[in-house]
Amino acid sequence: MQEITETHHPAPRGAIDASDNGVHRRLTTGYFTLEALNSVGAVYYFNYLFFYMREHFGFGNLNNLLLTALHGFVYMFSAWNAGRFGHKHGYFFTLRVGFSGMALALACGGLAPRILGYSHATLLIELALFVTWTTSMCLTWPSLQTLLSQHGTPGGFPRTAGIYNMVWAGAAAVANLTGGALLEKLGGEILFWLPAGLLLIQLALLARLQKMDAAAPAFQPVPDVEAGTLPALNPRPIAKARNFLLLAWLANPFAYIAINGILPVIPKLSERLELTPAYAGLVCSVWFWARLGAFVWFWLWPGWHYRFGWLLGAFLALIGSFTLLLLGSRIWVVITAQVAFGLAVGLIYYSSLFYSMDVGESKGKRGGIHEAAIGLGIFVGPAVGVTALHYFPGHLDVGTWAISGTLVFGLMGLLWLRFRKA
Repeated sequence: MQEITETHHPAPRGAIDASDNGVHRRLTTGYFTLEALNSVGAVYYFNYLFFYMREHFGFGNLNNLLLTALHGFVYMFSAWNAGRFGHKHGYFFTLRVGFSGMALALACGGLAPRILGYSHATLLIELALFVTWTTSMCLTWPSLQTLLSQHGTPGGFPRTAGIYNMVWAGAAAVANLTGGALLEKLGGEILFWLPAGLLLIQLALLARLQKMDAAAPAFQPVPDVEAGTLPALNPRPIAKARNFLLLAWLANPFAYIAINGILPVIPKLSERLELTPAYAGLVCSVWFWARLGAFVWFWLWPGWHYRFGWLLGAFLALIGSFTLLLLGSRIWVVITAQVAFGLAVGLIYYSSLFYSMDVGESKGKRGGIHEAAIGLGIFVGPAVGVTALHYFPGHLDVGTWAISGTLVFGLMGLLWLRFRKA
């Protein structure tokens, strides 16, 4: 899930977003509903696909990491062009293409084992459909972000962005918590059919929202505050503000390296801890809830703004908690590490969001660079793990240490960027 960004500056606390009025408020609620459904379906399928591949195709850590690297590689190039596609063809059309492509890929993925069994041909089909699903998904998030940004005042964008982050993070946490139990009780095919059903609901809701949008009166933003009471724009030296923006842009892909170094190996981790898929969903969803809590915390409390110590502390916590999470042999250690991991990821992600807004430079104008950088993080983490396991197959934890080393490299880059000479 990508962050919603704009070029405007934050409004003072208590500012009223014009999207709270009439039809525009209903449209905004509809877009948030689409976002929540999209997040739930994506997490059900992607996060538990690793359990499915282990059970039916014998995938271990190496193959699941390869699967995630494939996802990241496709994501890089698809996300790069998704925003341009939406701008050229319209955001409702782009969402319709994205939702339809995802639903079709999932439906075919659920049918393939029934027709061919769990054969080598089925595996190749599932991989091709996984690529189709990834490409289609990349069309959805930028379009949802843009539609949401069209129904707010300049000062209301930070509020909308905060809600956007909490909606997708909360939906993801619920999905990860319950997905293991669904998989255990209803079988692996539920990972295809449930998200496909949600996408049909999304398509129906999208058609209604498009009609509402076409019939809506022209949007006239209401000023957040009376003229003459607006605060000055970012009073900090622009060089300092831009430095923090670059720091956040560097840190965010490394957070995704860590995240996608964890998700593919959850089946093996749960096996080591003797957890069923249902209990794995319960235990390994802690960091999702911690990330959601971080989004709420850092949305409400501005004390972390432009304080390098907070970003540095989050990066250090990211490295330590990642390593401890994957190497811990006791459940309480894994849970404690997840709390720290979720808070660290939340602050790093939110830093990229906030500094982009406060500096006044839109990442969207850079042709999807930010989204592609996230895809790069999704690709690099698993790729490093795969390389390490390939050259040192006898060392089960070598992938964890290799990714941890990559994060340390990112920490060095962060320190260099912060203390380099102007």
